[in-house]
This record gives sequence, C-alpha cells and structure tokens, in this order.
Amino acid sequence: MTFKNISKALLCGLVVIATPVKAAEVKVAVAANFTAPMKVIAEAFERDTGHKALLSFGATGQFYAQIKNGAPFEILLSADDETPLKLEKEALGVTGSRFTYAIGKLVLWSKNPQLVDNKGDVLKTNSFEKIALANPKLAPYGVAAMQTLEKLGLASTLASKIVEGSNISQTYQFVASGNATLGFVALSQVYENGRLKEGSAWLVPAHMHDPIKQDAILLKRAKGNPAAEALLKYLRSDKVKNMIVSYGYTPQ
Repeated sequence: MTFKNISKALLCGLVVIATPVKAAEVKVAVAANFTAPMKVIAEAFERDTGHKALLSFGATGQFYAQIKNGAPFEILLSADDETPLKLEKEALGVTGSRFTYAIGKLVLWSKNPQLVDNKGDVLKTNSFEKIALANPKLAPYGVAAMQTLEKLGLASTLASKIVEGSNISQTYQFVASGNATLGFVALSQVYENGRLKEGSAWLVPAHMHDPIKQDAILLKRAKGNPAAEALLKYLRSDKVKNMIVSYGYTPQ
C-alpha cells in the first residue's frame, strides 16, 4: 500500500471515529405537576445531548391506564412512587430503573393576594365559594389535598364547595381563571426562582399528607433507545437537580 493510500485509509478511519452517535427521540409521559420544569429540562437535554424528548402531560392514573393499553411511551415521570412500582411488577417497566426524581410540595393557592394566610386558616372560614383540587382517584396531589382536609377535619364541611380537576393542570386553571376562589395545587405551578409568582399561598406542612415522592421508570418498549437511557441519566445530574429546586421541589 502506498503512503497516499495509507493516509487516505487513516483519514477515513478518523472520520468514522469522529462521527457522533445519531440523535434519537424518546416519548415521555410526564405528570402534569411537572409540566413547567420538564419543558425547561427537555430544551436543555436536547442542547446538551442532541436527543429530543417528546413530552405528553397528564394525570398519572390516566397514563397508567394508557400504558397498560399499549400507549407508545418509553419513560414515565410519575407524580407518585406507587405507579412505577406497579408497572415494574406487571413487567411493563424495566426492573431496577426506578428512582425518585423529585419530592413534590402541595400548596393552597389563590390569585387574590389577600385571601390565603400563612397558616391556611382561610379554609375554616366561609369566605370562598369554590375550592379546587385534583381528582384523588387519578392524581396523587388530589390524594394529598384530601388527606390535608381530613387532617383539618374539614373534608365533610367543604365537600359541597369542592370542584375536581382531572389533573393538577386543570385544577390550577380552575383557580387561575377564577372558576374556583382557591385550590390545592403543586408548588411548582405557582413558584419560580425562589418566590411566589402571584397571589397568596399556604405551603401545606409535609406532615399533613403522605410524602409526594415522584418516581421515574424506563418502560419496556424503550429497549435499545439511547435517548431514553440518556434522559434518565440526565434527570439525575446536578444541573437538573438545581432546575428542580428552582421550581419548588426537593430533589432526591
């Protein structure tokens, strides 16, 4: 082989070695409470890795039913830790891939800056018409809201004033639009960069409800997809943990 041919062969080899891994896409089912931070995370993920996360937002209970019925999701970012565990036990999730990506916080919120006090005593008054919360059968934040009302001894008293959202996003919209005077929403929906964006709020103490541990799981149909594994790794990075904190979550 001539020097010219050797040089050409080496050059071809270098080109092959330098060729980046082909970017891929991953379909992600995301709990509605995590909408705002996940949109930011997905943009950063694409910039940093070249992979693209295709996001769908909704109630964890609805996603569970859809996954059971063959929906083409590859990752679930749940609003609880029970649903990913069930998916793993039912062989729909990859064993050993589960982890807690965030611990959520429940907040009683109103657009009225004067309505909600810092102890939640407004719940004991008759100064509001409707209170919104997510459907406890579908949304873990709805479960936490009902547990809080029960802890306060107000579940029966306020039953006639409750309006239920199908997920935490719809619940937030009820309050934001004025269709409900106040409501239990995720802190991440009303909190950004270390402060409340508008209105008034009571951060519900953690002892008032079960911990809102939010787990991620790799689903079986993601096998062989580099974007799926890359995203799960990315979610555990310090960069993402800092983003999560800025939206009012506690990272694990």
